[in-house]
Amino acid sequence: MNSTAPIRVLVVDDSALIRQLLTKILSEDPAIEVVGTANDPYIARDKIKLLKPDVITLDVEMPRMDGITFLQNLMRLHPIPTVMVSSLTTKGADVTMRALELGVIDFVTKPNTDVARVLETFSEEIIAKVKVAASVSRETLLRKAEHAKKIVPGDMKTSASTAAATHFKTTDKLIAIGASTGGTEAIKEVLMQLPYDSPGVVISQHIPSLFSTAFAARMNEASPLTVCEAQDGQQILNGHAYIAPGGRHLKIERNGARFVCKLDDGPLVNRHKPSVDVMFNSIVDNVGVNAVGVILTGMGHDGAEGLMKMHDLGISTIAQDEKTSIVWGMPGSAVKLGAIDTILPLGRIAGKIISLVR
Repeated sequence: MNSTAPIRVLVVDDSALIRQLLTKILSEDPAIEVVGTANDPYIARDKIKLLKPDVITLDVEMPRMDGITFLQNLMRLHPIPTVMVSSLTTKGADVTMRALELGVIDFVTKPNTDVARVLETFSEEIIAKVKVAASVSRETLLRKAEHAKKIVPGDMKTSASTAAATHFKTTDKLIAIGASTGGTEAIKEVLMQLPYDSPGVVISQHIPSLFSTAFAARMNEASPLTVCEAQDGQQILNGHAYIAPGGRHLKIERNGARFVCKLDDGPLVNRHKPSVDVMFNSIVDNVGVNAVGVILTGMGHDGAEGLMKMHDLGISTIAQDEKTSIVWGMPGSAVKLGAIDTILPLGRIAGKIISLVR
């Protein structure tokens, strides 16, 4: 795409109201041009061939052909950076997680109630995410599409992990991971490669509340570890991973010889809740050098300052490299601060974590 030309967007949604709303919002940004709309995947398919958009916004709950089938065909035949526009429902969350597995760059949730109150926030979010999607290289998009073909659904937990589940002890080391845009799939790749008896893992991913439940469930299916949405006061154990609930900060506290999850409903930090910095700062205060800090793909700079404090304390820190990141905002900010010991492609991060904790 010509860097000086506007980003050409095709809006795909079965709701005329949402199509009009998205067209109005996106067209107000001079860097974006809405070149067309479609109310179902068949029309979208024809318009993609005709209009050659740079980015698609897609509602996957549509008539005639469900969006997941459309996405599978799109990513197989003609990968285009796609931003999901998802409903705030349990079904919408499950479908969105599947869409992210298939190569969707990011998602926003529809403002289905009190549109006037949330419109400004929604507008900023959709514009920012369309611009991020447009910046994703073709190489990265093809790599995501290829990775999607390798997904094997089902429970990856081994009989060894199941047999050992009742024998896990309180973790004496801790792995802390932060991510945002592109992070759901990056986190999955790391968790899939960690052994079932790994030290406890705590995760802050920028995600809405309803979606974090579906995210945790999918990570539990994909990983040898037992993965759950963190609960307040929950003890952190080896072989387990704890994901911050959307809309709550996750802090790590010490209770005697044990580490426990502490959920915090305080204000947004770096415009996010959960915030990666909040989690990393609690690692500095309560865990110390027995931790490993990891920052993965994500937009913005959340987590960089917390990682700097971890690094200054002597905690090992790892950042995902630019080539394998969907967005190198968060890892890049940490690298720029001098907060990172090791920069690695995504596929090598789990191996480095294992070597550090053992």
